[in-house]
Amino acid sequence: TFVIGAIVLEQNKQKITQQLDLKGLVCPLPLLKMKLALKQLEPGQLMCAETTDSGSWKDFHKFAELTENELVAAERVGADGVRPDAVSEEKAVEYYRFIIKKGL
Repeated sequence: TFVIGAIVLEQNKQKITQQLDLKGLVCPLPLLKMKLALKQLEPGQLMCAETTDSGSWKDFHKFAELTENELVAAERVGADGVRPDAVSEEKAVEYYRFIIKKGL
């Protein structure tokens, strides 16, 4: 599992072209809406997507594996901040944050 903490988000904040708030949507909507929005970006541009759907964790990782898009960062965020190691603490996760780089 690919996990990078808040430092990467801070480093990329200035470079993010699009911010998507997908919180409250259930599978498969977060992935579908992210894919539609990604089509509008130019290759190399970054998108930050946040979702509350736990299925998004696997969906976004698999999407990056199967496409030419890069998952630059993926993190689980709890009420008390980023919890990249919260694999067994799903109830502690408030939302998920992904940074995706548009491929060619």
